[in-house]
Amino acid sequence: MMPTNMKKYRIANLAILSFVLSIAFATAARGDGNAVPGWDPSVFRDASTIKIMTTEPDAGEHWSNLWVVVIDGQPYVRLGDRSYGRIQRNTTSPFVKLKVADREFDKVKVQEMPDMKEKVGAAMADKYWMDVLIRHESHPMVARLVPEHAAPETSSH
Repeated sequence: MMPTNMKKYRIANLAILSFVLSIAFATAARGDGNAVPGWDPSVFRDASTIKIMTTEPDAGEHWSNLWVVVIDGQPYVRLGDRSYGRIQRNTTSPFVKLKVADREFDKVKVQEMPDMKEKVGAAMADKYWMDVLIRHESHPMVARLVPEHAAPETSSH
């Protein structure tokens, strides 16, 4: 037979454990609900390039092919002068359309991340052997791709 204090101690521990687990499960469930369907870092990691579409007032829609790397589960791109200019003139700002593999996302933010320039450059050099031939100062912008909550479309391209 257990002493009364021991029973109280075990009941209190069980109550605390139940509370902590319920908070953890609620947080995990809420995190999954915020995920954008089809947005998977492994798809970006495996892709050799992605495409983003910008829209300019005089030129209309333009698709740019970009190299992409994944750092800490987030896709990053490095933009050259032309693609950076298109981002700056984009009439759908802050969003672009993005294609990766057979997935298409209508609303993706291209979020400038100047503090990631060295990490992204090193990751690009690891993934793309031709990166050693490119002058890195010719890439004025490093950006993280952040999806908005919209379901992906399957592309027939």
